[in-house]
Amino acid sequence: MGMGGAMDSCGRCMKFSLICINVITLVGGALALGIGLWVWTSRSFSSTLLSNNMFIASVAVVVAMGAAMMVLSLLGCCGAAKEVKCMLLTYYILVFIIFVVMLVGGILQFVFREKVLTTIDREMYAAIPYYGVKHEYTVAWDDTQTYLQCCGVKSYKDWNGNYPESCCMELYPGKRLDCKTSSNPTTMYMDGCLNKVVEFLREDAVYVGAAAIVVALIMLLALILSCGLFVKIE
Repeated sequence: MGMGGAMDSCGRCMKFSLICINVITLVGGALALGIGLWVWTSRSFSSTLLSNNMFIASVAVVVAMGAAMMVLSLLGCCGAAKEVKCMLLTYYILVFIIFVVMLVGGILQFVFREKVLTTIDREMYAAIPYYGVKHEYTVAWDDTQTYLQCCGVKSYKDWNGNYPESCCMELYPGKRLDCKTSSNPTTMYMDGCLNKVVEFLREDAVYVGAAAIVVALIMLLALILSCGLFVKIE
């Protein structure tokens, strides 16, 4: 009852196109998943310093939806190849849901990209007193200052002379110059982290947001083709 009969050339073209789109969706889902995991695991070290966790939340949405898309693309391929209407209907509903979520996740990334400018300095200043008190803040500050080669929020003076070791210039991993007894541009990072963190997070937001929106557009095409194929199956 759910199996399709013979189709005209237009239907066969839709069938082939849907299979191709699902292969592209599989690759796109893997790309969104990979970029999302990369940002989440290796480039989100400064997120602890921000009380607003919308960035990580939206990255998590893209990661989850990227993984779901990879699985769903296999369902789409099977439904199109076997011409099973119930599989295509299930595929259409699930793709529509993921399409909306991916689109919203991508848009949130661009919204966050602009929003960080309004609150990040206040949030970073609020995180300074927790250095050496809470482990997660200590690690976040050390990782941020080491990776971005900066110190403090707007300058090294934000630490009021109690410079973390991560403010000292790193000669090689595990070896730093002594900047606590001799604080000067040759031994420590003088620039603040604010501008670098903003640029860093905005750049990440572009990566993840663009990947999510591109994949969402591919899924929109899959929606159109699956709907057309569903109608064509007798």
